[in-house]
Amino acid sequence: MTEILLLFCAYLIGSVPTAVWVSKGVFGMDIREYGSGNAGATNTFRVLGPKAGTFVMVVDMLKGVLAVRLAYLVSYYHDPEHLTQLVNLQIGLGLTAVVGHIFPIWANFRGGKGIATLFGLVLAIQPVVALCCVGVFLMILFLTRYVSLSSIIASIAFPVLILYIFNEPEIYYRIFAIAVALMVVLTHQKNITRLLKGNESKVPLFRNRKEKH
Repeated sequence: MTEILLLFCAYLIGSVPTAVWVSKGVFGMDIREYGSGNAGATNTFRVLGPKAGTFVMVVDMLKGVLAVRLAYLVSYYHDPEHLTQLVNLQIGLGLTAVVGHIFPIWANFRGGKGIATLFGLVLAIQPVVALCCVGVFLMILFLTRYVSLSSIIASIAFPVLILYIFNEPEIYYRIFAIAVALMVVLTHQKNITRLLKGNESKVPLFRNRKEKH
């Protein structure tokens, strides 16, 4: 019963529609009516710029971190002997927060793709792996300025790191890593199509630097 309550709380945390509230409260518009129509960090970067996009991304990441940390409210999971159960609950809480981000109750169930919240989940459970994925993401973003492509490649790097580099022994986490990569690829089908056609929007993170040259 306690776990069910925690999962419900995780969903409510994930449902906080950061991009929608920022776009309406600060810019007087609904981010879902512009750009890709997605209420996530990527579309916020495109439409509202790097500052707003960075804020939305950080807050959405923290939603995943906070959801995972809910597991520690139950003393049972403090025991090292229950590590497997702890990881399983953390994954469940994090994924529930991702579902909340995609289908937020506070924003008529029209949210984002959950990438930042998903990253927050990984950051809370496997911070070293998460930082490696950040490195991959930033490298691809620097080279291409495509947030979608950076997210896809970083998500694919996740199971590679878990399975082959860090050799994570927990079977459920290995399965989770593979599922994450598949989910990100599936939720970015439209972006992949635009990338192949050359129509995907770039984030102007380095525009000023280029203009100086």
